[in-house]
Amino acid sequence: MKFGDNLKNLRAARHISQEVLGEKVGVSRQSVSKWETGEAYPEMNNILMLCKIFNCKISDLVHEDMSDIDSLDEEIKMKTVKFKSDEQKKMKKLSRIISSLSKIMEVAVLIGIIVIAVSLIAIPFVGKNLKIGNGEITFKDMRATYEITNGEFKITDSKGKVSYANIESKFDLKNFLENTTMTTKIVYTEIIGACLIASLVILYFLLKNLAILFENIHDGETPFTLVNIELIKKIAYLILAFVLFPAGSGMIFEFFTKLNLGIEFELSNFLIVLTILSLAYIFEYGYRIQKDSKGVMYDESKN
Repeated sequence: MKFGDNLKNLRAARHISQEVLGEKVGVSRQSVSKWETGEAYPEMNNILMLCKIFNCKISDLVHEDMSDIDSLDEEIKMKTVKFKSDEQKKMKKLSRIISSLSKIMEVAVLIGIIVIAVSLIAIPFVGKNLKIGNGEITFKDMRATYEITNGEFKITDSKGKVSYANIESKFDLKNFLENTTMTTKIVYTEIIGACLIASLVILYFLLKNLAILFENIHDGETPFTLVNIELIKKIAYLILAFVLFPAGSGMIFEFFTKLNLGIEFELSNFLIVLTILSLAYIFEYGYRIQKDSKGVMYDESKN
C-alpha cells in the first residue's frame, strides 16, 4: 500500500477532511490531495506533523512501499548533508574571524609590551632631570603646570596646551607627587609598569592559544579533541591569571607602599573562570572515557 493510500485511510478513519488536515499541517487542501493521489510527496517535517496528528509511526504511513521509504531516506540524508555543510561553513567563517582577530590583538599587545618596556628603561634617565612639586613639572628647559581637582589631573604645558587625565578618586595623587622623593616615584612607577607588562604577557599567551584553538576548529577539528580541550584548559588558566594577577599584585603593592589605588577584587570574574575551567575538565573526562573504554564507565568483567 502506497503512502497516499495510507494517508487517505488514516484521514478517513478519523473523519478529517483534506482542508482541515491541510490547516493542521500548514499546507493547502490541494497539497493534501496531491499526497493522496501520489502526484507529490510531503517533506520530512510534514510527515512528522502527520504522524503527530494521527498518533502513528512513520512506518504506518509508508508501510509496504519501499520506494517511499527509499525516497524518504534519501531526502533525510540530503537534508542532513546540507545542514552539516551549512553549519560547517558558518563555523569555518566564525573560527577564521576569531582566529584572525586574536592574532591582530596578539600583535597589538606585543607592541604594547615593547613600548612599556622601553619606557621603563628610559624612566630612570628621565627622572634625573625631572622635578615635580608645588603645581609645577620641569624637565630640563621645559616647564608645565598641573592641577588636581575632583579626580581629574590637568596639565598645561609652556605653550598653553591643556591635557586631562582621570585618576582613581581614592588615590591621593597630589600627595604622591609633592611629598615623595624622585627615587620613590621612579621605583613605584617601575613596579607598576613591570606588573602591567606581566599582565600583558599573560594576555598575549591567552590570545595566542585562542588563535590556535579556533585555527584547529577552522581546519575541521571538533572542540572536544584532547588537544583542543588542553587548549581550553590553558585558556581558562590564563584568564584566571589575567583576572587575579592585577588585583593580587595591586593589593600587595598597596599594602607595602600604603598607597590607596582603589583596587578591588571582583568575585564574579573568578566564578566565570572557574566555570570555564570546570567545563574543560568535564569535556576531558568524557573524552578519556570514550577513548579508553569506548563509553563504558566501569569494567563489568571484573565484578
